[in-house]
Amino acid sequence: MPFLDYPQSFRSLVEQLRRLPSIGPRSAERIALWMLRSPHAHPKALAEAIEQATNLLKLCERCGFFTDQSLCLLCSDEDRAGKAICVLEHETDILPMERTEAFDGRYHALGGRLSPLDGIGPEELRISSLIERLQEEKPSEIILALSGDVEGEATAHYLAELISPFQIKITRLAQGLSARGGIEQTDRMTLAKALLDRRFYKKVV
Repeated sequence: MPFLDYPQSFRSLVEQLRRLPSIGPRSAERIALWMLRSPHAHPKALAEAIEQATNLLKLCERCGFFTDQSLCLLCSDEDRAGKAICVLEHETDILPMERTEAFDGRYHALGGRLSPLDGIGPEELRISSLIERLQEEKPSEIILALSGDVEGEATAHYLAELISPFQIKITRLAQGLSARGGIEQTDRMTLAKALLDRRFYKKVV
């Protein structure tokens, strides 16, 4: 007696859904069934949106945030030129910081943090482009909005040493952020207070 299973087309859909983060076999199966049976699923529109995002979205040439142009909306805003640059680990950290409404400068996403054990050195991060921005934009301040764990502190120290010769004020977010959690996991009020109460990280000599 043959083993009964879903058709191959359905199994292929489930397999693709399982590739998504935090989606197990049962969840993938439930999502697939919903997509095929629910009148509100609109699977064709979903597929088109995924294809469009894949083809059009890229990282901003200047700060590293998501955009469908060469520069993102914030980097194109000339009212932010010459103000502080907030340096973060990931592009996904920019939006939570912007939503605090406590910062009106520009951003720079490093794409990670220094972690020699994982093979991540300065060359793997967007550090050289940050230094180029300091020369071109001459910001009033550099805010290091990095996590408070060992890797985050090491990255902050490394950047401070590189930035010091530019005679730019360097500050660090105030205490209040979890040492293990990052910007993306911090609530809006805590993040805004950490930004407003930022402290000197390395004074200009």
